[in-house]
Amino acid sequence: MQVHLTASEWNVLECLWRHSPQTVMELVAELKCRVGWAKSTTITTLRRMEEKGLVRSETIGKAKHYTPLVAREEAEIEETHTFLDRVYRGSVGLMVSTMARRQALTQEDIAQLRAILDQAEGGGEDA
Repeated sequence: MQVHLTASEWNVLECLWRHSPQTVMELVAELKCRVGWAKSTTITTLRRMEEKGLVRSETIGKAKHYTPLVAREEAEIEETHTFLDRVYRGSVGLMVSTMARRQALTQEDIAQLRAILDQAEGGGEDA
């Protein structure tokens, strides 16, 4: 399943990826603190996400409990591909080159990139 998440869906899934399942009221409280949402916004977003197959709800007692149906890694990969395609014509090299030209890479970033490239060159088992 290809995952195309809106900013609102990312907000909800961030909560659920950290701790799941969560009740509606737990999500309402967390999203009010994180992004200032009203209860109705959270409930509407959850309903739409359930219709899209992004979350599942289970009623236990009087409370609905929500669980993500999308893995974080799956969403990150899809979002990364979408971003690269939209902004850098699918080119990782162009993105890194742009960051380097803007001096937006720290020494730590450069070391991480070297380690990633070394892993990829060595067969990519952990890349």
